[in-house]
Amino acid sequence: MTQSVTISEVGPRDGLQSVDRVMATAAKKAWIKAEAEAGVGEIEVGSFVPSKLLPQMADTAEIVAFAKTIANLDVVALVPNLKGAERAIAEGVDKMSIPFSMSETHSINNVRKDHSAMIAEIKAIADLVAKQPEASRPHFEVGLSTAFGCTMEGPVADDQIVRLAEAAMNAGVAEVGLSDTTGYANPAQVSRLVRKVKRAIGDDKLNTLHLHNTRGLGLANVVAGLEEGITTFDASLGGLGGCPFAPGASGNIVTEDLVFMLEAMGISTGIDLDKLLKVRDIVAEALPGEPLYGFTPDAGLPLGFQKVAA
Repeated sequence: MTQSVTISEVGPRDGLQSVDRVMATAAKKAWIKAEAEAGVGEIEVGSFVPSKLLPQMADTAEIVAFAKTIANLDVVALVPNLKGAERAIAEGVDKMSIPFSMSETHSINNVRKDHSAMIAEIKAIADLVAKQPEASRPHFEVGLSTAFGCTMEGPVADDQIVRLAEAAMNAGVAEVGLSDTTGYANPAQVSRLVRKVKRAIGDDKLNTLHLHNTRGLGLANVVAGLEEGITTFDASLGGLGGCPFAPGASGNIVTEDLVFMLEAMGISTGIDLDKLLKVRDIVAEALPGEPLYGFTPDAGLPLGFQKVAA
């Protein structure tokens, strides 16, 4: 099992796009700055989608420009298509990802593209990335969404996921990640699917898991991923976003709980948990009344808890 991991904070994008209200730009900047100062080294700060579709993401260009001024922070953005990728590259993101649904039904309903059309879109973006100067070329990753199951199709066959992961790599992306979009995953499934995809595309081409805690298995699934060599986990401060159709259940893994678990296990995250817990105040003030989840913030740190030395 790895001795250090990267936690990619996705709250400013995945979390906020699921919140009806639009967080003020100044509050987003304060949130991102405070998390970076707590030691979070990678933050997905927004997505380059039309503002008429997601007004919560209308200020993404301004947020990216601000985040780029923060030292030692990898600035990540989601892109839905080639046009979004062009905007992300123009703004100078360090990393961008595109969601590629493993359920073709979900893909058609979500982005109006079947699998063949999505592969073509991914290739067009990869070709664009390859044309950029090496020094400013963003890391381009494909998130294999609904990899653990779909609310429209149900289970998605492992062989289909492996085939589409290979197709994405052949299209020219740097790596793929597995996303539990619907919160269906269990630890045995995580282990099995990570092994199969790594076997097909290479150990170093699958490093990231995007897991949800919809049914209470988020952290158990993280441990399964750790045992298979996964080194990056997405999480959202306060569990914001991720599953708006599961009342009373958080969607994304709570960043605070994930950091506590890893550090308690002796796995370094590079994050100061005391500072991280204080970031919740910024989000709570900006979104009064919005539910924030997490056991660690409620219970506090246990007596004698010590952060793992970096």
